[in-house]
Amino acid sequence: MKYMILTYASQKDYDAMAGKATGTPVWSGKDFAAMGAFMEAFNKELAESGELVETRGLAAPVHARRVQLRDGVPAVTDGPFAETAEVLAGYWIVECDSFDRATEIAARLAKCPVPAGAAATAAADVRPIVESRDELEP
Repeated sequence: MKYMILTYASQKDYDAMAGKATGTPVWSGKDFAAMGAFMEAFNKELAESGELVETRGLAAPVHARRVQLRDGVPAVTDGPFAETAEVLAGYWIVECDSFDRATEIAARLAKCPVPAGAAATAAADVRPIVESRDELEP
């Protein structure tokens, strides 16, 4: 079965990773390099096990657009969006034997190196991917 592992961040998180002062721990070049090395090793291990289908990181929310119907007409709003503090930051699609295995993979992301205090808001969701509408629960 396929599962999607979703990670989240805020614009402040992206700014801190870029070295900007935001009131959250600012990332150094060394911090960012350590995270990159961890992600490369994490992805390589999943690829070698045959469980990785796809993974991508996403640009900061400031580069996002939301398309939403307003009075029956699509309206476009540039990000970041005040109504949400966190947005999707990246994802992995894995194919593995069970929901428990997908959760185990996601839990390994907690070992990603970050500056002290930055991990407090880190979260990942694990969701099964449905292949047909028959798999959707009402």
